[in-house]
Formats: sequence, structure tokens, C-alpha cells
Amino acid sequence: MNPANPRALIAEDEPLLAQALQQSLGRLWPQLQLQASVADGISAAQQALELLPDMLFLDIRMPGQSGLEAAAEIADAWPDDRPLPAIVFVTAYDQYALAAFEACAMDYVLKPVQAARLAQTVQRLQQQWQQRQQTQAAGGPPQAQLEQLLRLQQQLQATGSAPLQIVQASVGSQIHMVRVQDIVYLEAADKYLRVLTAQQEYLLRTPLRELLPQLDAQQFWQIHRGTVVRVDAIASVQRDEAARLWLALRSRPEKLAVSRLYATRFKAM
Repeated sequence: MNPANPRALIAEDEPLLAQALQQSLGRLWPQLQLQASVADGISAAQQALELLPDMLFLDIRMPGQSGLEAAAEIADAWPDDRPLPAIVFVTAYDQYALAAFEACAMDYVLKPVQAARLAQTVQRLQQQWQQRQQTQAAGGPPQAQLEQLLRLQQQLQATGSAPLQIVQASVGSQIHMVRVQDIVYLEAADKYLRVLTAQQEYLLRTPLRELLPQLDAQQFWQIHRGTVVRVDAIASVQRDEAARLWLALRSRPEKLAVSRLYATRFKAM
């Protein structure tokens, strides 16, 4: 591969759509080199962090994890000495949800992919690539790009139904009706989701990615790929010697780590 040419990764779980997207990109931008094409969100994150492409085309709905979750994982683990790749989401979302992409300045192409729309996206990517080559930009993911990605997550979460008021969680053989307002934080653990209140721990079988859209985005903040905390349960935010953020809670002794993507929530720090 010519290192001067841009490199891309495609994540699309429908083989025919992945092939069509690859062929269309080849016609529109012959210099764009495809490093890999994968069919699920977990592989997308793994391959992106291994190959370090310049551009990502991520289907939103994929097995394992969504394109949005893959993008968040990539942004969190991306090397500090390289610019984050340009991200294009390939989506079948309706027009209401598409407004979230436009509001957050994240580019997208709508399924089924139309040649004219993809050509617009490629033109934007080419302009960004030329600017990057001229400036020789270095460093990790820029703050603005992380904020866009975080804002998109919040916008899409807000398109869901009315927030939950009660979750049915278990302790041993008993099912408890836990008020959402009593939850301090939630943490993904193996096949379960831990639900922590001030005094008790419960277990849910519902994955975090399914529960999160049902929570009020103003009251519950995601701070890590597997952790969501109730905002008014946070007592303070501390920065350690490695510049990582940790949350101290009002009613529990443990401290919660904040990943790089979600650290943008705490601008005062």
C-alpha cells in the first residue's frame, strides 16, 4: 500500500451492502485503500485499533455492538500520537434521528446508499484529508471531535420513548422493583448489569446498550463503555497524576473511572 494514500475500514453486517459500498468508494475515490471489511461492531473496534485507518464507515446496527458503540470504544483507546479517523455512519435511521447526525456535524449516508449522497460524503472526506496532509496534524482525538461523538450519543438516546421509572432487578431468587431515582450507578459485568443503590446491589439481565435509551439522558450520564451514573449522585471529580478522571459518589465508597470520550462532560476539570 502507498502510505501517502488514505486508508479505510468498512463495518457492515450485510455482505452485499458492504460490497456495493466498497465498489462505489472505489469509483468515487480510486486512491482510497480498503484495509479491512468486517461484519460486526466488536471486530470493527478491534481492527480499527490494530490497523489505525484514516477513515471509518460504520453501520449503526450491527451484531455484538453498534457502530456508535464501536466508535466510542475506538475514540477511547485511540493512540495519543495519531489523529482520530474521520467517521461516517451508514444508517437506516428515520428522518427524526438523522437530525441528530446533522446537529452534531457527524457525517452519515442513509441506506440504501445513493450515489449522489455518497459522492458528497467523499468530497468532504477528500477535503479533510487534504487539510490533514497540509498541516501534518498529530496528537490524539481532538476535543471537538470527541464532543461531537458524545453529543451524537446523547441526541440518539433522546429519540427513545418516555424514561423508565422502575426496573425489575433480582437479588438471589427475589425480584425487586427498584425505583430509577434510587439508582446510584449501573455497571456492565459479564452477562449481567449491576444496579447499585446507596445500600443494595441488584442484577439485571438486560444489556446496558438496551437499557440506556430508556433512561433520562439528563439524569444518567454514561462515563465509560460499561458504566452509567446518576448525575446528582456524583459528589466530586478528581484528576490523578496520569490526567485520568475519577468520580467520588455521595452515598457509596467506590470511585468510578471516566474514560477519555466521556471526560468531555467535565469541562471545568
